[in-house]
Amino acid sequence: MTAHGVSPSAETLGAKRAAFAVPEDVAYFNTANLSPQLHQVRAAGEAALERRGRPWTIAAEDWFTDVERLRTLFAELVGGDAEGVALVPATSYGFAVAARNLALSTGDRVVVLAEEYPSGIYTWRAATRAAGAEIVTVHRRPGQTWTEAVLEVLDERVGVVSVPNVHWTDGALVDLAAVSARSHEIGARLVIDGSQSIGAMPLDVAALRPDFVVSVGYKWLLGPFGVGYLYVAPPYRRGEPLEHNWILREGSEDFARLVDYRDEYQPGARRFDVGERTKFELLPMAIAALEQLRDWRIPRIATALAELTDTISARAAELGLDAVPAGQRGPHMLGVRLPEAVRAKIVPALASVNCFAAVRGESLRISPHLHISDADLARLTDALTLAS
Repeated sequence: MTAHGVSPSAETLGAKRAAFAVPEDVAYFNTANLSPQLHQVRAAGEAALERRGRPWTIAAEDWFTDVERLRTLFAELVGGDAEGVALVPATSYGFAVAARNLALSTGDRVVVLAEEYPSGIYTWRAATRAAGAEIVTVHRRPGQTWTEAVLEVLDERVGVVSVPNVHWTDGALVDLAAVSARSHEIGARLVIDGSQSIGAMPLDVAALRPDFVVSVGYKWLLGPFGVGYLYVAPPYRRGEPLEHNWILREGSEDFARLVDYRDEYQPGARRFDVGERTKFELLPMAIAALEQLRDWRIPRIATALAELTDTISARAAELGLDAVPAGQRGPHMLGVRLPEAVRAKIVPALASVNCFAAVRGESLRISPHLHISDADLARLTDALTLAS
């Protein structure tokens, strides 16, 4: 195991710059915002647009084929089954499904992290207000990990634990195995936001036994905007969907009988799919992205990205800048804490060398992917030097 908890593979990934549509003069370290595009994803999108331009070639079964292929690919990625995967347009949609199906009672507590991504926070605020429940926001004391801080507040009053695998601002790690074990021990339901981790580090729903897992597809899953994923545990697969569209109903494959209205749903988590889920222009892109991740294999991706973030952390330390320690962060994201004076100068310094990263809170969030070259690392180092 590495310091990041990633098992190194005997077969390592080589440089993958050629797979990405990133010009040589651009150093892009902002996958956590929007992924760089794979050439094969772009090609799949262009082919899909050509096909969409010939609607007479799209048969009834085509409304379902790509949907089921994508569902299966995501299930394989997280160690689940296709029956447990719903296709959603955004994390907010997935959180809304979870909140609707995780009944809260008066006095229940919903545990979230401080400064977490807003979509989940707004959802739980609304749900707790409606139920007379309360949100418990976890803060870290100096020197404390997120895992320690979360475990500290988990008791029998907690109804839902809603956490990511890594904090979106700086990649700081939450040990989901430990949080899951404690959540099950106290009878709390576990909701995981995998938007900043799935695709870049392993996540196994069979081992973690979460109730819901939600992820966007346009970050570490390398796909298009507007295609996201929701894993639903077996006890909730007969729950209440957010909407009542035609394609979720049993027998919807038979277009001639759509006016024979039915109360029954398609099996599994399909009842939670968003309407217009087929997205002829986008689903082929998402499929191409997940097929590439499957071929590269997530543990190998994580190992390669850990090497990059370790290198960046060492270079930042040489400049007197602190980063989240390797054992306390995900392999793929690095938060470099910036003094206020440096923070004011870092964005223009990055722009001056055609380098792209993101300031989140007090940190420069650096999120590389497999396209990063030695020249990119040099550009980033130059920018940090200019700002320091």
